[in-house]
Amino acid sequence: MVSSVLSAVLLLSIPAFTITIPEIQGPSFNSPYINQAVTNVTGIVTAIGPAGFWLRNLIPDRDIRTSESIYVYTGASATSIRHNVIVGETVTIDGKVEEYRRNKSYLFLTEITGPKNLRKAKKPIVVPKPVLLNRKLAPPTELFSKLDTNGDVFAVPNNASLVETSGLTLEPKLYGLDFWESLEGELVTVKYPTALNRPNNYGEIWVRGGDWKVTSQNRRGGLTIIPGKHGRGADANPEAIIIGEPLDGTKNDMNIRLGDSLTDVTGVITYAFGFFRILPTTAVTIKKPVTPASAPPTQFTSNGECNLTFGSYNVENLAPNSSHLAAVAEHIADYLRTPDLVFLQEIQDNDGPTDSGTVSASITLESLTDEIFSLTGLHYSHVDIPPVNNLDGGQPGGNIRTAYLYNPSTLTLLNPTPITPSTSTTALRVLPGGILSHNPGRIDPLNPAFTNSRKPLVAAFLPTNSSSKSTPSPIYAINVHFQSKGGSTSLHGSPRPPVNAGVLNRLAQATLVRDFINDLLAEDPSALVITAGDFNEFSVVAPMKVFHGVMWDLDEVVGTKVEERYSYLFDMNSQTLDHMLVSHALKNHGKPSFEHVHVNSWASRNDVVSDHDPGVAMLAVCH
Repeated sequence: MVSSVLSAVLLLSIPAFTITIPEIQGPSFNSPYINQAVTNVTGIVTAIGPAGFWLRNLIPDRDIRTSESIYVYTGASATSIRHNVIVGETVTIDGKVEEYRRNKSYLFLTEITGPKNLRKAKKPIVVPKPVLLNRKLAPPTELFSKLDTNGDVFAVPNNASLVETSGLTLEPKLYGLDFWESLEGELVTVKYPTALNRPNNYGEIWVRGGDWKVTSQNRRGGLTIIPGKHGRGADANPEAIIIGEPLDGTKNDMNIRLGDSLTDVTGVITYAFGFFRILPTTAVTIKKPVTPASAPPTQFTSNGECNLTFGSYNVENLAPNSSHLAAVAEHIADYLRTPDLVFLQEIQDNDGPTDSGTVSASITLESLTDEIFSLTGLHYSHVDIPPVNNLDGGQPGGNIRTAYLYNPSTLTLLNPTPITPSTSTTALRVLPGGILSHNPGRIDPLNPAFTNSRKPLVAAFLPTNSSSKSTPSPIYAINVHFQSKGGSTSLHGSPRPPVNAGVLNRLAQATLVRDFINDLLAEDPSALVITAGDFNEFSVVAPMKVFHGVMWDLDEVVGTKVEERYSYLFDMNSQTLDHMLVSHALKNHGKPSFEHVHVNSWASRNDVVSDHDPGVAMLAVCH
């Protein structure tokens, strides 16, 4: 190593032997020097943050597994040595190597803590050149970790191993987590980034690089969870990265939408709050807005006879006083074009989250149908079954449930039975001839699988205007809102495969729904059955596979490209939690149509009405 004359924080020289930053980082997720004191760590300052700074090794070690940079944690006090360094300076420090994380489900961040004996080289300050992420140095596009079972981040069982105890050597050309770990602390540039989501509450934005390879890109510019190659469960896009809060105190543009082209990003790669991220040196802004600005409405329209339309919409905690009620009505009226039957999820009771013991949602539903009437002249009828107070999950006191709106001029409830307090806890049965023991009803509401979760709402409807040449057949609707994913760990976390919270409950719930459908089909193999709603699961994961061979996902039936199958944005992914499945008779009769209407996923933060997109289908219901 070439010796240097050093200046004035301490008048010392750099010794001939030093430990290098790549040696500290090591070729795996954890440093081989953890909890050890290190001396004479030398590097160039690449960036300064509110509680530390980043150092880059002076001479690359040419090992793609070891990062050339590291974070030096100083704390935010006015007396910390952070205030004595400048970007571009070459400095030497002593300190202690630590692995830090705030949550046991996170990965560790390697850092030098308690830095002392700061020494500066007397050499020109040179602004460090960022590492350019591009096709030559790009993240893998399909696999997150070698520890994921068969490469599937949604494999069951979850949490079979932990990254920090695996002892894995990094393979950055194969696995996304390994790639980002191999660049931990590095100053990088992402050119031509595209937004994959709206900013979160902290202004952080998921992006993909414009000049590196991606898979599963949808037409809007996002990345969709799609079936993985070679029999793997899912490709959940390890090539994406989140852009965090700017180091200079500026604020990222909060109006960014899915698909917007953004200004180039230069910043340091770190790990925080469960994800690898880039902390930009300054704010990210929109370079070119995506077009069109908003999603088009569906073109499916009911003829009121044999070709009827069916919509499904999670309306996100809708109560009579909800500020978004009018917008939900507008979506149903203008974007879904008033389907003959609407499957609704997250209808709250009449006083919303006030925990008063109220369970009826009659005012909620009437408020919504009145608003739709004012827009269209159509006055929907509605059906729901009030749950037992606070037993169906969701916002405390809100008593969310599934419900139906139906056009009384095209559909009628078949032989309806009175709804009493006991209806919510009485299991619906299929009687000989496909007759329901009561209509509407709930599937096995006391089953432990539905503890603190919504019970599926079944209703049988009869078309009122079917062709004179045909006999109308009942339409059996099953409205679901399965257990939430709350409590899941991040795709960048330590448990592998990541914890997909509630997946076993959803598997049990799906099995109960499938078994009920089988009971219907045993009585009438040509029964017209539709199950729709918020399944809270992806089509490639075990709960949805339960329906294979019994019900058919309309995305599959109509041949929607896998990249365009999304109804929800979460982290880096466009994804489908909302599905519409049909029985064999509906799949094969006529020419089914279906689409997701991206009124919310394409919207800016201020224009979002619900966190879900609705879907709409047109189906032939006459035999």
